Amino acid sequence: MWLYAAAVLVGLYLLWRWHRERQTVPRLSEKYVLITGCDSGFGNLLARQLDARGLRVLAACLTETGAARLRAATSPRLQTVLLDVTSSQSIAAAAAWVRECVGDRGGTGQSPPSSSPSSPPPLCQPVPAQPVPERGCGQGSSPGSPRPLSPGLWGLVNNAGTAIPTAPNEWLTKDDFVKVLDINLLGLIEVTLSVLPLVRQARGRVVNVASVMGRLASFGGGYCISKFGVEAFSDTLRREMRPFGVRVSIVEPGGFRTGMMDPATVVKGFRHIWDRLPAETQAAYGHHYLETYAKSTVLLHRLSSSRLSHVTSVIQHALLARFPRSRYAAGWDARLVFLPLSYCPAWLTDATISLFLPVPARRTPESP
Repeated sequence: MWLYAAAVLVGLYLLWRWHRERQTVPRLSEKYVLITGCDSGFGNLLARQLDARGLRVLAACLTETGAARLRAATSPRLQTVLLDVTSSQSIAAAAAWVRECVGDRGGTGQSPPSSSPSSPPPLCQPVPAQPVPERGCGQGSSPGSPRPLSPGLWGLVNNAGTAIPTAPNEWLTKDDFVKVLDINLLGLIEVTLSVLPLVRQARGRVVNVASVMGRLASFGGGYCISKFGVEAFSDTLRREMRPFGVRVSIVEPGGFRTGMMDPATVVKGFRHIWDRLPAETQAAYGHHYLETYAKSTVLLHRLSSSRLSHVTSVIQHALLARFPRSRYAAGWDARLVFLPLSYCPAWLTDATISLFLPVPARRTPESP
């Protein structure tokens, strides 16, 4: 009897949760979403998917080539801006552009006074000759005319990132760590702070793309460190923003085939780091260590998933669900391997990860 009642309660809970997670926010076509790192990978796919759903996507790209390709593949609603997250000047300019796109004072329903239908505002990309009523950034409406859009910036997706240089910590310099931290962590923080008032006014969403490596560090370099930092920043921001109605979510992908993890680029950088090492360090690790590390990088890429939609689907849920989660794990390896392993004792995680690491040439046996 009790077992039957428990089964019924579990079934009702799962049904309630399924129904709750399927509820979405209304008026998607009125909402602006800013996405960083849209040249390729997760950001590019997400921008195209949200544009197809009718949202007003503000896509930040590092290169004009990436921006042009994205504009060619999407509707006139989507706007692009060039953004280098390591440059405070670039971030400030992009933030000003976003404010102009959503309306001054964070979305008052009025077009920016300085804009006109015939000329795009500063920093906006060129638009078609015919005004498009649905375009933001002051396009398609006369100055001062009402615009029935949701106020502020509904969503910010911090997706821009890098994993290079990656190598054993002893091989790296401070500058190697700084390069990754500037993009993955400090750039993410500065972008967030620059547009956070707009998100707060919209009672919107912040979605930070971290990594399962932010829960369990498995290799050296700045990547895992930066992702742990993203987790910490997101946790504190989530608690601070909750009273304002802003929801902050963390996305933790496992291994996926993106340009950031291209094996040829990673191995090339790995060999470059090896070549600059002192002879004593090279002798301590041995050339076999280098070759094994390089081969494991290629193997890891082959085992990674090519279905980037696994990641973009959870980002969409974080942006558009009425009840978003605080964390999303994406990928079978993240769910079944790394997250469970992150809860295990240190001796067990160390032993497991060590099975996949090369053995140095001058390994010193542990003392009994």
